[in-house]
Amino acid sequence: MDLPSTSSPSSLRSIAVVGLGTMGTGIAEVLARSGREVVGIDVSEAAVRRATGALAAATARSVAKEKLTEQEREEVLARFRTSTELSAAADADLVIEVVPEDYDLKHRVFEELDAVVRPDTLLATGTNALSVTRLAAESLRPERVLGMHFFNPAPAMKLVEIVSSVLTAPTAVEAVTSLARELGKEPVAVGDRPGFVADGLLFGYLNQAAAMYEAKYASREDIDAAMKLGCGLPMGPLALLDLVGVDTARTVLEAMYASSGDRLHAPAPILGHLVEAGLTGQKAGRGFYTYEAPGSSVVVRDLQTPLDGSLLGAGRPVHSIGVAGSGTMASGIAQVFAQAGYPVVLAARGQEKAEAAKAAIGKSLDRAVSRGRLSEEAAAQTLDLITPAGTLEAFAEVDLAVEAVAEDLEVKQQLFAGLDKVCKPGAVLATTTSSLPVIAVARATERPQDVIGMHFFNPAPAMKLVEVVRTVLTADDVHATVREVCGKVRKHAVDCGDRAGFIVNALLFPYLNNAVKMVEQHYASLDDIDAAMKLGGGYPMGPFELLDVVGLDVSLAIEKVLHQEFRDPGLAPSPLLEHLVAAGCLGRKTGRGFPAGRRCPAGQGRTVPALARP
Repeated sequence: MDLPSTSSPSSLRSIAVVGLGTMGTGIAEVLARSGREVVGIDVSEAAVRRATGALAAATARSVAKEKLTEQEREEVLARFRTSTELSAAADADLVIEVVPEDYDLKHRVFEELDAVVRPDTLLATGTNALSVTRLAAESLRPERVLGMHFFNPAPAMKLVEIVSSVLTAPTAVEAVTSLARELGKEPVAVGDRPGFVADGLLFGYLNQAAAMYEAKYASREDIDAAMKLGCGLPMGPLALLDLVGVDTARTVLEAMYASSGDRLHAPAPILGHLVEAGLTGQKAGRGFYTYEAPGSSVVVRDLQTPLDGSLLGAGRPVHSIGVAGSGTMASGIAQVFAQAGYPVVLAARGQEKAEAAKAAIGKSLDRAVSRGRLSEEAAAQTLDLITPAGTLEAFAEVDLAVEAVAEDLEVKQQLFAGLDKVCKPGAVLATTTSSLPVIAVARATERPQDVIGMHFFNPAPAMKLVEVVRTVLTADDVHATVREVCGKVRKHAVDCGDRAGFIVNALLFPYLNNAVKMVEQHYASLDDIDAAMKLGGGYPMGPFELLDVVGLDVSLAIEKVLHQEFRDPGLAPSPLLEHLVAAGCLGRKTGRGFPAGRRCPAGQGRTVPALARP
């Protein structure tokens, strides 16, 4: 059914926003700044006053930054009026509802709006979890009901998900899509299912992070640091849960689980416990973290705050380091150690390969010099500290031996058996595996207590994160030694146990797999999903951009390891991913990735925030 011409984009000049919490206030600000007449409606007079004050403060800041003139500010403020009665929306061309995520409450609001607004008025819900279709079906104007999901903070975030149901008229979608563009936003069209695109991917990841913390696998600080430093994310998952609201996250996940039946969406019990205790995040002053006051973003110490390594004890002295391998990771790790002043023995299978690996480090240092990041003298000193060797025998006197060879358990076990014979007693032996069990590598030696995981990220000179992986047999002073070395080479070490994926890969790759499943189910396009995660989630790359750079084969291998370890059906690799790998569509390294028909220059690309190996 077509809507009257009065619902064209240019006619959406008078807009009502129902619900003046943080999101509603932000949306009202965006609309008023765009020249629309806006009425903000909330049953709470205190919320109305806060919204008015927030707009006044925001526009005052814009004047101070010379982004608005004082006259323009006065015009914006004059376009915003408030009310505590829904009848104030009577003349609106569009009503945007952003009341709390409770279906009965939203239904009551829509029912009252049906009796108040004009016949041609469009009704948009800001829900991110509840059924738009159900709201529409129970409305007197189902063809005029749709979703308009902004992201927080609305003035800054560019993404708006436009959610249509099977009942929504196409012209209604066109109208609000055009409005979103006029507001300077990037609209993405999505179907009606809980979480839509961005939250559908984001909240599954957040839920897994909460479960990881609940299982005491890693501290909240290490989980958050790992995802920020390993993936380039603006916030860690537990801090983000506190910002979003633990109660909101639980509501979204409950809706997602009811729809999908996927155990990855079943809310982690800790979310329910925090909600029951009233610890809902920043707004309550406490959630996963503790804050200065309700509404504050300033974290303060509490009983769960780590003691900055003071309980680690003394490590073993490390004066020289051996790095085994000749590939990109081995060269990068050797460069990291040498730049920190450690003498490094770089051993490969043959002197020629070792010399080539050192030459690659020389080129890397030259690039750093040309970019002004390193002096020529420092580059020369770094290179002089690296001694290439064609055999592991050269590791006889090193204090720390780091393996960075192919991600093959048998290969690593053979190498560690060799290190066991060559290295002196007390030397620490570290593997850089990202997915294999460290204990299986350690048992190839007669000194498993000296073996630990030291997972660097690619490119090692640039990436700040190192996952330090203890096995059940790793000695305390070995753990302390590696933590000390990480500090000396200016890397941020996070502690985690010996299980598949450690922290980063265990959270990152199920998210990537779920993005592939969205495409497989024809829910959204590749470009829309990538745009949603970059604009709505603050991700530096969309999931398909990242998959193409990481390599689809690498991703598939990691997802298989995770599925095998945890035996969760939700972790099973997407058949589409398996088919693309079987077809040789591996991403940038082969010139073809997502979608299968898209070509890209083989071997070309940019630095990836987290380029994990299988």
